[in-house]
Amino acid sequence: MHPITDALPATLCYLDGEYTALRDAKISVLDRGFIFGDGIYEYVPVYFGQPFCFEEHMARLDRSLAELQIENPLSLAQWREIVMRLVAPGGDAPQSVYFQVTRGVAPRDHAMVRGLRPTVFVMVNPLPPISDAIRAKGVACVTAADFRWQKAHIKSTSLLGAVLARQISVEAGAAETIMFRGEWLSEASSSNVWIVKDGTLAGPPKNNLVLTGIRYGLLERLCKAQGIAFALRPISRDEVFAADELLISSASKELLPVVTLDGQAIGNGRPGPIYQSLYAAYQQAKQHNAQKHGAPA
Repeated sequence: MHPITDALPATLCYLDGEYTALRDAKISVLDRGFIFGDGIYEYVPVYFGQPFCFEEHMARLDRSLAELQIENPLSLAQWREIVMRLVAPGGDAPQSVYFQVTRGVAPRDHAMVRGLRPTVFVMVNPLPPISDAIRAKGVACVTAADFRWQKAHIKSTSLLGAVLARQISVEAGAAETIMFRGEWLSEASSSNVWIVKDGTLAGPPKNNLVLTGIRYGLLERLCKAQGIAFALRPISRDEVFAADELLISSASKELLPVVTLDGQAIGNGRPGPIYQSLYAAYQQAKQHNAQKHGAPA
């Protein structure tokens, strides 16, 4: 056995209607998610014992399933019930919930098989926060060509392209790999990317070339509340390097300032005022969400 597999946790997970220890959960080797990556996933952060932006994440799960012609096997209430049974109650320690739905089990054939029972899996993990020291300093990123497929808007379990992209930054000692399709910004390996110029936060438009992160809607709402201009439009490579601020966002990173890209300083090389304002507003939104659902925050 490998030390990593030996250390698999015994925490509770959900698999096809049953709750079981994560280390004991098993699927068929003929599951189409295993054979083809024929499935979708979602990743929801949990703060103060409550899932954050849960309805928005589940709406995206619906959209991804529809793209794969898989019927959502559970209602919103059923998904929430599973989450609330798995998350550790109370406390300040952030957690993350991982959802995966595949087409199900069938003999290996590329054609979509109709009438299968989808495989449904949910697990919860700790969500290690990014340290205050890193946030105060900002992070370095590198660039790469976006070599992935043309349906990046589907949150598919077929993540080999993202794995290869992330490895570029791992080997460079950087926080993320920011990708371009030709001369146009798309996204990072597991983050959305934003620039700030002259007080406006701008990101790439919503289309099939970008996975529209839940932070798209959240940041738009936070910008409106903070009086910050917000725009979605094509963004060139030159604009990225000439930005006043460069930010990445995701469920796990929340919002993070990028201060160097390919070794070149962005702006003055320090986290900027738009990041500071939006990050503070983000923390308030987390507390408001917990209070809305009756959790102490």
